[in-house]
Amino acid sequence: MMIVDSHCHLNYEPMYSSLKEVLSRAKNNNVDYLLTISTEDKDYEKLLSIIKNNDGVYGTYGIHPHEAKNHKEINSKLIIEKTKMNEKIIGIGETGLDFYYNHSEKSEQINLFNEHIIAGLKTSLPIIVHTRSAESETLNILNKYMKKNNMKVLIHCFTGSYEFAMKLVDLGCYISASGVVTFRKSKDLANTFKNIPNDRLLVETDSPYLSPEPLRGKKNEPSNITHTVKFLSDLKGISYDDLCGLTSKNFFKLFGDLNKGS
Repeated sequence: MMIVDSHCHLNYEPMYSSLKEVLSRAKNNNVDYLLTISTEDKDYEKLLSIIKNNDGVYGTYGIHPHEAKNHKEINSKLIIEKTKMNEKIIGIGETGLDFYYNHSEKSEQINLFNEHIIAGLKTSLPIIVHTRSAESETLNILNKYMKKNNMKVLIHCFTGSYEFAMKLVDLGCYISASGVVTFRKSKDLANTFKNIPNDRLLVETDSPYLSPEPLRGKKNEPSNITHTVKFLSDLKGISYDDLCGLTSKNFFKLFGDLNKGS
């Protein structure tokens, strides 16, 4: 049995300063692979150091939509160069659109999202997409590219509508569940995940954020993913081990076998 945490931020505190212990607790809970996600350029060297020095930990390069205003110089060429700095960089992102907070102008977010997608198409690396309060815009952009290309897309920490989820599945996207699905007020979201096909489902912590029930309010870390896996296995009426197996299989189908660089 093995679990893959498909989205965490190991370069964030409090995990970074106690990384050895965090990874040990993850291993003790059968979290054998972790994908630590880039959100801004200035932290990328730290992320590269983490993946270089820890087996089973892989990374991405990308700029979070909140940070678009601070990264106007980032284009697809630069993104591609950054992904080639280590063979354990296996994805591009997180990128996307967040019109809930609008920390960056919509036009800046859209431009940067497009640059990430172009880089993904040129490298054949999966795109990790953050989308909040931007369902139609996200769909329009993905639709434009995915109808013509064999593009790999993971929608991380999905919290959108049922209709949005089904349209994303129809496009060929994979969809990841975070601890949010376990929240008592997330009944609609739980129903959506119940209906997401098993061959499109991944799991994540988004740690240090979004601790699952019963750990809400505490800092999150990869070992806590077991609570989300248990919730989903009960929700879908399959065994815990089977849920671990199918989400891990989906991860490797999307990101490759990962027998490199470890």
